[in-house]
Amino acid sequence: MSTSPSSSAQQARQAIADRLRELLRDSGLTSRAVARQAGWEESKCSRLINGRTSPSDSDIRTWCQITGHPEEIPNLIAASRNAENAYVEWRRVQRSQQRMQNLGLSLFENSRLYRIYSSNLVPWPLQVPAYMRAIMTRFSEFHEARAPDIEEAVKARVARRRYLEDGTRRCVMVIEEAVLRDRPFPDGVMREQLNYLLVGMRQANISLGIIPNGASRKQKLTESFLIYGDTTVVIELVSAMVNLTQPRDIALYVKCFDELRTDALYGPKARALIETAIKALG
Repeated sequence: MSTSPSSSAQQARQAIADRLRELLRDSGLTSRAVARQAGWEESKCSRLINGRTSPSDSDIRTWCQITGHPEEIPNLIAASRNAENAYVEWRRVQRSQQRMQNLGLSLFENSRLYRIYSSNLVPWPLQVPAYMRAIMTRFSEFHEARAPDIEEAVKARVARRRYLEDGTRRCVMVIEEAVLRDRPFPDGVMREQLNYLLVGMRQANISLGIIPNGASRKQKLTESFLIYGDTTVVIELVSAMVNLTQPRDIALYVKCFDELRTDALYGPKARALIETAIKALG
C-alpha cells in the first residue's frame, strides 16, 4: 500500500526519533540524566524520542555529545533537515511570496540540469512577469493569504533566470498542449506569455517539448514535477511542496520524464501548436 507524502515525511521524522532513543539506550543514561546535563525539562527528552518534537541542529549536537556519540552529529543533522524539507506545507510560507521563491534556491545554484514537466502552467524559465504575477495572485487568493510582497517575488523569479544565462546549465521542459489552450488568466497575459514561448524556446540551452491533445502516448498525464540534476525531485501539490531525495524515487521520475519526452513534439511542430493557440485568443 502506498503512503502519502505527508506520512512519508512523518516516517522520516520518526526514524530520527528512534535513532535518538537508540543512542540514549546505548549510553546507559536516563532521559532525566540527559535533561539535567543539557539544562532541559525532562519532558523535552520525551518529546524528542517519541517524535512529537523535531530536534534542532543544536538539540542533536547536545544529545550526541551527552550520550557519547559525537560521530553521529553530521548524519543526524542532515537527516533531520531532509525530513523537515521533505514536505513543506504552503500554509507555513504562503504569507510571503518572496520567501516562497527562495525555497530550494540552493537546488537551482547547485544543479546543472533542470528537467521540468508541467500539465497546467508554463514552467518558470519561460514565464513573463505578468504571468508570474497572475500565478502568485491566484495562489494567494486560493489559500486566503495576504501576500504583500508579490512584486518583490516577481523580481526574484525573474532574477532566477540568471542560472540559465551563463551557458553552464541546461533546462529540458515538457508541457501539455492544454497549457497553451487553457485560459486561467486574462487573454492579454496569455497572449504575451505564448508569444514569449516562441522567443524563449530559441535559447540554445533550453528545450521545449509539447504533448498534443489527444495524442497516442506512452506515459499518461501525471502531476507536474521538476528534477534537479540527479539529486532531488520537487512536486507541487495543492496543499504542499514535496521534495524527494531517495534514489529509487528519483529514478522513477527520470524514467517518467524520459517517456513524456518521447510523447512530445519539438521545433517547428511545437511552434505550430503555440502559434495556433495564439490565433485562438483572437
